[in-house]
Amino acid sequence: MSYGTPKWRPWVHDADASAPFFKRAIEAGINFFDTADMYSLGVSEEVTGRWLREYGVLDEIVIGTKVFFPMNDRPNMGGLSRKHIQQACEQSLRRLGVETIDLYQIHRLDPNTPMEEMLAALDQLVTQGKVRYIGASSMYAWQFQRLLSMSELNGWARFATMQNHYNLIYREEEREMMPLCEAEGIGVIPWSPLARGMLAGTRSKLGDGSTSRSSSDGLDKILYDQPSDWDVVDAVKKVAAERGDPPARVALAWLLHKPGVTAPIVGATKLEHLDDATAATAIELSADEVAILEEPYRAHPVKGMEPPRSSAK
Repeated sequence: MSYGTPKWRPWVHDADASAPFFKRAIEAGINFFDTADMYSLGVSEEVTGRWLREYGVLDEIVIGTKVFFPMNDRPNMGGLSRKHIQQACEQSLRRLGVETIDLYQIHRLDPNTPMEEMLAALDQLVTQGKVRYIGASSMYAWQFQRLLSMSELNGWARFATMQNHYNLIYREEEREMMPLCEAEGIGVIPWSPLARGMLAGTRSKLGDGSTSRSSSDGLDKILYDQPSDWDVVDAVKKVAAERGDPPARVALAWLLHKPGVTAPIVGATKLEHLDDATAATAIELSADEVAILEEPYRAHPVKGMEPPRSSAK
């Protein structure tokens, strides 16, 4: 989402500015890259495909993209109908410059399309060799279980991943979705692992719009608006200070220790963000540190299931 064109969001890097991030990621051993067709309205896929072909070996890389959000306000340009899924996949393949998408994800559920139609269309893409695996994003656990059951009953391709909203500030997924994914062998790739940057320690209060991202995103003010949210940020800063690590590394390390979590979806707009992400994989948190990080959490209303009002993911 961070790479494409600043015409879409002011904090997004254009193709030339994006190149060092892909180069640094490949050199660091990162081999999973996640984008979506609607990020920069297709330009993100073009940039992602260009630099992965330049710096990486595609056979060693997993490329994920997503479908659902409309690319414009014209008919059949969004949703999860058979028509749109097939058309969107073809366009994503072209923009990425690959013959097969490794992980094709639904960006949200489409309330206007029968689940059976969506699953059959995704299965057809797998059968045709255009997609290797399929993934899902934020929804209720009962909806996800229903989809898994339908796939099994019909012999269709089964969702391999869940990209859900999960971080130290928002842990409602621990009630049902995380146990379901662990039981079903679903890889979890959480979005907003640093809570739109709040857990990176760069904000001074809730609703702080001092960064380029926070001043134009808007979604952070919808997702993180409880006083207890800031108590969690303070706990992360406390543990980070005692360890001598940046807060972002501590927050990501906590997430990586959670059962079922495969790879947090990190949106790097500074090269040090990539350094924090890779360094977090080597951090071992003690039981006492985990307790300090988790204690301030208070239950939240469920958020992130419906298509966001201000921006995607």
